[in-house]
Amino acid sequence: MDGAGISESLEGYHIEELSVGMTAVFAKTITEADIVLFAGTSGDMNPIHVNDEYARATRFKGRIAHGFLTGSLISTCLGMKLPGPGCIYVKQDMNFRAPVRPGDTVQARATVVDINRESRRITLETVATVGDTVVIDGQAVMIVPGRRTASA
Repeated sequence: MDGAGISESLEGYHIEELSVGMTAVFAKTITEADIVLFAGTSGDMNPIHVNDEYARATRFKGRIAHGFLTGSLISTCLGMKLPGPGCIYVKQDMNFRAPVRPGDTVQARATVVDINRESRRITLETVATVGDTVVIDGQAVMIVPGRRTASA
């Protein structure tokens, strides 16, 4: 997977097609509009995200993006690339390691680390970075559809 853009397919991988080590990447630059829209959608108007004057007086010395806005890029990587459309998000552990600021380009990466074909669940290592800085790391568990078989 090349990480350029979002898959246009309406169907992602089937459990039979996955193997440990498969990796996908999704990258996006976080804009002012992203932060404002996320604040409005989520209701999280914490001034560290939306108020320049307030944020300058914090240890971050300026506004930072919502952690879950950044985390949503991991969701995009999983839901649109690997395993892709049709999968079900079951669990996500996220460790927030560093702030993301307006204008930062975040790269979300997911790598398959375990496959349970019987339960159709996979575990993926997830990480989001800005340059060489890890901003989020963790693991996700997904349910992945199997191939549909024609019934007689």
